[in-house]
This record gives sequence, structure tokens and C-alpha cells, in this order.
Amino acid sequence: MFQIIGIVVVVAMVFGGFALAGGHFDIIIAAMPFELMMIGGAAVGAFLIGNSGKTVMKTLGDFAKIIAGPKWKTQDYRDLLALLFQLTKTMKTKGVIALEAHIENPKDSAIFQNYPRILKDHFATDFICDTLRMMTMNLEDPHQVEDAMEAQLEKHHHEVAGPAHAMQNMADALPALGIVAAVLGIIKTMGAINSPPEVLGAKIGSALVGTFLGVFLAYGFVGPMAARLKEVYDEEHTFYVIIQAVLVAHLHGNAAQISVEIGRGSVPSSAQPTFMELEEALGNIQTEA
Repeated sequence: MFQIIGIVVVVAMVFGGFALAGGHFDIIIAAMPFELMMIGGAAVGAFLIGNSGKTVMKTLGDFAKIIAGPKWKTQDYRDLLALLFQLTKTMKTKGVIALEAHIENPKDSAIFQNYPRILKDHFATDFICDTLRMMTMNLEDPHQVEDAMEAQLEKHHHEVAGPAHAMQNMADALPALGIVAAVLGIIKTMGAINSPPEVLGAKIGSALVGTFLGVFLAYGFVGPMAARLKEVYDEEHTFYVIIQAVLVAHLHGNAAQISVEIGRGSVPSSAQPTFMELEEALGNIQTEA
């Protein structure tokens, strides 16, 4: 919602201020289709040149995140803590054999099936199961496990955040592409140097529309969108950091309830359950069990 409001504000303030200052839109309107073709077309072409097909497709697929925000909501964080509580408690009280039934085939696990949104996320599910599998193989050094998890998190975040970097590169290129369009306009103007001043003025104004559009699109739209997308990726990454925090706390010998409380501290403040809310949720799980 705020992103849509921001777009409206940017357009209204820039063009509204231009109109109030006595500016006329006829030159801008006449030149804009051609300038957008040159600047926008070159930006898209450079985007395709500089990125893999996977990054291009992911950028298109993730564009809605700019407005929709992170996919993980408040309930998802509670569900994650509840899931990790059940898994670590099972491992601590019933042993490795009981846990293997859940981590070897999570789709058939009675525990995982209670949390379909987490189960649907392949990285989250594999991250949990692979780490617990390492623990069942007697890799019980918390520091080694933490380092291994950190490497997986860093690789995953680097791959996921590709579209944000690609959009930022496009934003960085747009002002220069605007200058390219402006230079072409000046070349066109120089070809009509013998024209009357009013004709030359209109041609120079059309050329400057290219510079304006390049800077306007870069700093008014594409750059902020790239920053927003990076913010969304960073918040979604926190979901996986919680998994690391809980499982490493479990390896340090903490009780399941203490481990998830440590993980609760990593939950974004806007979605973080209170101590009592988490206590109540875990109490309900134990009662049902």
C-alpha cells in the first residue's frame, strides 16, 4: 500500500511542481514515447545482457513482493517455533530413531503436516531436516554445525537476493542511458542548426527529456524498488536464521522450550510473539500430544 502511495506522491510532486512553476507538457508529451523507447529499451537490453535467465525470471516473479511484502507472516513465525519445539523435544525425549521418521520423509511426517506453509518451502524444510540429520550422525559440535548452517544461509541468501542487485544495477545505469538519449537528441538538433530559434528550442527541450527521464526513473522508481526488494529478502532471510538459532541452542544442551525462546528473539519485532503467547502455544501442543 505504501509503495503505491509513494508512486503517486513522486509523480504528483514532480509533475505538479513543474506545472505550478509554469511549465508546459507539450514538449515532454511529444518526446516521451521516443525517449522511453531508447532509455527503457536499452535498460531492458542491458538487464538481459547482465543477468542469467534464472535471475531474469526470478525478478519478474518476485516483482509483486515490492508491494505484497515478505511471504512470512506473524502466524508463520509462531508455526516455525512450534515446529522446531516439537522436533527438538522429540529428539531429546524419544531419541534419534523417533526423529528419523520425521526428517527422512517430511511430507509424510505428522509433525510437518501440521505446518503446510513451512513444508511447502523447500529450503526451510531441507535446512531443518539436513541439519537434524547431521546431528543424528553424531556431528554434535555446536560450532561446526553453526558454521555449516551459516554457509548454507549465506549461499541461499546470495542466490535469492539476485533480483534486488539486478534492479539496483539497472537503476545505476538509467541516468547514463538518459544522457545517451539526450546526446542523440542534440545530434538531431545540430542537424537542423539553421532552423528558427523556436524550432531549435523545441528540439533541445526534447533532447533534455531524455536526461530527465533517466534520472527520474532511476531515483524515483527503480532504485527505491530495488531497495524495497532487498528489504523483503532480508526479512524473509530472518525466518531461516531463526532455524539456525534454535537448532544451535538445542545442540548446546538447552531444553526444547529454552531453544525456541532463544529463536523467538530473532523474530522481527512486528511479528514477534510475546513470551506468554509462545508459552501458551507450546503448552497447547504438549496438551494435544
